[in-house]
Amino acid sequence: MPASISDRLVTATRELAGALRPLRFGPPVDRVYLPADYARRPYEAYLRKFAGTRKRVLMLGMNPGPWGMAQTGVPFGEIPAVRDWMDIEEPVDRPPGEHPKRPVEGFACARSEVSGRRLWGLFAERYPRAGDFFADHIVLNYCPLVWMRETGANLTPDKLPAAEMAPVEAACDAHLRTFIRILEPEFLIGVGGFAEARLRKAAEALGLEVRVGRILHPSPASPAANRGWAPAAIRQLVALGVWPE
Repeated sequence: MPASISDRLVTATRELAGALRPLRFGPPVDRVYLPADYARRPYEAYLRKFAGTRKRVLMLGMNPGPWGMAQTGVPFGEIPAVRDWMDIEEPVDRPPGEHPKRPVEGFACARSEVSGRRLWGLFAERYPRAGDFFADHIVLNYCPLVWMRETGANLTPDKLPAAEMAPVEAACDAHLRTFIRILEPEFLIGVGGFAEARLRKAAEALGLEVRVGRILHPSPASPAANRGWAPAAIRQLVALGVWPE
């Protein structure tokens, strides 16, 4: 019997974790978390619950935020959204070499991931039942690694040396192409410019004629997002043809 779509995605995710786990990074990186390992159970529950069918829209983020995916394993994983809207709550282990300023408390974490609150808040407002959103959409992250400075401050992939990022990008690009092949989306939507660029590269490598675009990243570090992220994202999704007017 052929493997189901969700089984294939789970297998691909475990393979990606296996490729990333041995990688090492020099300064300014002090600690690295891999939620695909220690938060594997909720993320695999997310894939099995919501990614078992082909999708019209694949949305892609960059890498985990400290109070979202780093806690729950789910992309943009704001805890109330994952627990209450998606109805997913699974045990989360502690990462090796945990930084005292970046504790992993799983679903007991009281901090809020602003980007995830904005993103999932918009989708939950438009689709009160999570299953209605995930019937056509899936949200993924490009890379499941969290990099931190000695202070615990977050480091994004674009701040790391190109030589150290080369094997990361090779593994994550291959993983992204696998997900696109399996899910066969019509739209590839980056949440921010970095994700859009990775999607364009993947689509070109696969020779696909799909609509590739982006929405504004909901990060609180973005002045534009702070001026009204949800209306801006809706306008962009409508302009791209993802959502009706």
